[in-house]
Amino acid sequence: MNRRQFIHIASAGAASLIMTRLPAIGSAPANAIDLARWIQPVPERAIFREPGYHVWCGTMVRGRDGRCHLYYSRWRASEGFFAWVTHSEVAHAVADDPFGPYLPVDVALPPRGPDFWDGHCTHNPAVMESGGRYYLYYMGNRGDRRPTKGLNFTHRNNQRIGVAVADSPDGPWRRFDKPLIDTTDGFHDALCCANPSVTRRPDGSFLMIYKAVAKQRALPFGGPVTHVVATSRDPAGPFTKIDAPVFTKTDVDFPAEDPCIWLQENKYMAVVKDMKGFFTGAGRSLALMESADGIEWNPAQNTLVSKTEYTTTAGVRVSLHALERPQVWLHHGEPAVLFCAASIDKQPGGGETFNVAIPLHRPPPK
Repeated sequence: MNRRQFIHIASAGAASLIMTRLPAIGSAPANAIDLARWIQPVPERAIFREPGYHVWCGTMVRGRDGRCHLYYSRWRASEGFFAWVTHSEVAHAVADDPFGPYLPVDVALPPRGPDFWDGHCTHNPAVMESGGRYYLYYMGNRGDRRPTKGLNFTHRNNQRIGVAVADSPDGPWRRFDKPLIDTTDGFHDALCCANPSVTRRPDGSFLMIYKAVAKQRALPFGGPVTHVVATSRDPAGPFTKIDAPVFTKTDVDFPAEDPCIWLQENKYMAVVKDMKGFFTGAGRSLALMESADGIEWNPAQNTLVSKTEYTTTAGVRVSLHALERPQVWLHHGEPAVLFCAASIDKQPGGGETFNVAIPLHRPPPK
């Protein structure tokens, strides 16, 4: 019998081992999903910018009021692109339509000081509604806040995963004194962790996948960079880590990042950033993964979702340096919008960054 090792983290440094197996939720449908064929032209109102800021990491939920609430990462453009790791904050914008136009209204997760684990930086938002409450998962960190030409590792290596909870998408958001996912010595996330994505499972429990960095490679970068699956009975945790890294590639230390997971047609699906085309063969791109149980993942039959580009409703092809941080919004259980962070110019070097809401529509069968 195939078995997986589970690690339950009750608090930082406390762990117990459980051996178990999770059941598959169903068989694959005859017609494989091809998200590349679902992608539609992008209207101008679906491009979200905020003057004076770098904008990144868009995730959206529709509230009970019918409005669309976008949570996104932002930091002042004057601080440089790599200030995402030192000065990012999760802001909030609203619209009447999933494609916008969005109006910034407030900051959902502002800095709260060096005494807190997430006191200097909040980033990587992923929002979910469950049981009438709203859960905003994110990466938080703290450090020396010094500007650097690349990653500031006092902040990067303090990355942990948190969740904020609210009764309304307008907040207020209740944050916690400890991370939801902390590092575990000797585990795949021994150095740091980020990029959480969560979906509800058929039995009412919750599945998370997050980016994990180990300490097996030279510091300060560390590595390899993999992804860990974790499960919980409650969206606010605690989560049980599973010792079975996913989205891996033989002899590659950093094949993917930025997972977004959801449940569709009796399968778990994920869009990930393929760092160099390890899965799609198309260079830096977005790749589609699938799983029967949420634990064992493989490239989908139609792996390529998108290259680093999009096409406008005017028929203009926009070539990008980066198209990443994918977040899929479901309408009646089916992908309807692919939110992505985008940049036209290579970083560092200033340049424009923005969020784009790419329409998705199931095409007729071939």
